[in-house]
Amino acid sequence: MSQKEFQRVKVIENAAGGRLCGEASRLLQLSERQVQRLKRRYRPDSVGWVQHGNRGRSMPWAVSLPQKQLILSLARGKYQGFNDSHLTEKLRIEENLFVSRETVRRILRAAKLASPQKRRPRKYRSRRPPRPRFGMMVLTDASRHDWLEGRGPELTLMGFQDDATGQILAAHFQLEVENTLGSLRALRTMITSHGIPLSLYRDRHSIFQRNDSHWTRAEQLAGKQSPTQLGRALDPLGIEPIPAHSPQAKGRIERAWRTCQDRLVSELRLANTTTLQHANTVLASFCADYNQRFARPATDAACDFRSLPPRFDLARCLSLHYQRVVAADHTIALGAQSIALPPLPAPRGYAGETVELSHQLDGVLRVFRGDTLLTALPFTLQEHAERRPVQLTSAQKRKSTRPRIYNLSGRPALAAVT
Repeated sequence: MSQKEFQRVKVIENAAGGRLCGEASRLLQLSERQVQRLKRRYRPDSVGWVQHGNRGRSMPWAVSLPQKQLILSLARGKYQGFNDSHLTEKLRIEENLFVSRETVRRILRAAKLASPQKRRPRKYRSRRPPRPRFGMMVLTDASRHDWLEGRGPELTLMGFQDDATGQILAAHFQLEVENTLGSLRALRTMITSHGIPLSLYRDRHSIFQRNDSHWTRAEQLAGKQSPTQLGRALDPLGIEPIPAHSPQAKGRIERAWRTCQDRLVSELRLANTTTLQHANTVLASFCADYNQRFARPATDAACDFRSLPPRFDLARCLSLHYQRVVAADHTIALGAQSIALPPLPAPRGYAGETVELSHQLDGVLRVFRGDTLLTALPFTLQEHAERRPVQLTSAQKRKSTRPRIYNLSGRPALAAVT
């Protein structure tokens, strides 16, 4: 018997002995009419009268024992590792079992099946309101994770999310870690599908900004460091890069990746995915379902995504750019390979001039002299580091030897004249 029922027994027992019903109704917080009903049900030799009449009876809408056993068998087998909400959706869509999330939670907890989602205490942070219009701000991030749970290679998920609606605009898996080529591919998918956003909210990864302390003489004269490959691609598109100072600052896409690490991992396991191609196929259908379930309408119905300008070369913009000086034999070097350039129609050559190398996402290397295409050839798509002087430490500078001074006979002098 509960404490509430025990209190009710004592008060009604005193009320039946002659105490006023008004005092009993005040103590029990019941109406006087209800107290009169309890007095009529009162039995001095029993306490069963205080219990509700439905105690011990199963409700007609309660989940039956075979349904509970079926839910537990599915949670332990086919849908192992699914969280409570995801499992409820699968039971409704795939198994035609219409039960609530709370019912599923009670059944699983009674069977000692914990949720894979770990609940952590909330920390206070000032909330940044989302942008009012679709395309005003786009969030980007990457997540290196064991998405296939050992069935295949470790993959990296890269993508873009709209800040106003929470919609995943573009996403793909790749074998490499977060790099420039993956970001350029995802950016191309987003632009061709939706358009050019106004701003990009990103972290301080070295693919977005220069984090080294080296400044060339030309950079010192210009007053700024040369941008990275991705930073250079954002400038002609008119996309304003906004750096985040902490992971919590771009918490919306971080929470989206957390949802993916829960639901998407379960979907990949359910589809028995083992390869990169199959993982991207499952990801495409997952993103469509994610946007349908979790995307919200923007505050303002206007769209800030812009279309590409006429005659804009998007393939040249979203490529790896290098500047090279043409050698005397009309060749240029990229990595360890030397590329011969074709002759111009005029007899005059162009040795000593600076040409632009555009290594595009289709794997073709195109060499431009201004806006004139000189040559195009297939080339292994990889990022080549720019040649910068090696930075010497103070100890290395002190150990560096002075240049020798030679006399007229060709022999080194005994001492250098200062």
